[in-house]
Amino acid sequence: MIGRVIAREVRRGFSGPAWLPAAFFLLVAVLVPFAVGPDSRLLARIAAGALWIAALTAALLPIERLIEPDRADGVLDQLFVRGVADESIAAAKVAGHWLSFGPLLLVSAAVGALLLRLPPDQLPRLLLALGIGSLGLAAMAVAVAALTAGLPRAGSLAGLLLLPLAIPLLIFGAAASSDPGSGALLLESAVALLLVAGAPFVAGAAIRASRT
Repeated sequence: MIGRVIAREVRRGFSGPAWLPAAFFLLVAVLVPFAVGPDSRLLARIAAGALWIAALTAALLPIERLIEPDRADGVLDQLFVRGVADESIAAAKVAGHWLSFGPLLLVSAAVGALLLRLPPDQLPRLLLALGIGSLGLAAMAVAVAALTAGLPRAGSLAGLLLLPLAIPLLIFGAAASSDPGSGALLLESAVALLLVAGAPFVAGAAIRASRT
């Protein structure tokens, strides 16, 4: 059943506007040179941070479709009646969301790195850091989507919740992308692991609370 939920989330992600976060990410990468100028040294210096901010903001876009449509249509209740725990549903949604969000984000990051003149030797580190960080972002997105499901102006509330919580990922991820000797990758991995492990319990509790 969990595998079916994951496959359903992936199908939903790619049948909907899955390209939208990737397009938004690239748009931010395109706009940065207009804001700071065409100086290639400056662009290379800020590229990792700019791409991380682009990833963080792009992660906000799919939040409203992660939990609320299934809650409103009764899909979550049907899964619960069939014996699937709310935490398992949330974990499956994290996995399905990352599969439709993470790989496209990494492809966009490779293109964005070229646009921002990121040195080629930094690209593997950037992709590794973003790959790990996107897991944490996907977990946070599902948890925040569950907490705000059914609330008025849920999209705005989701941004207010997710952005502050993502600051550790942003700090360690940007540092790991530009400085391999800082140990930031280990700290980023620890934060991402904590988010992936904890988000299903937060989201599961929120789904359960919305049912009562």
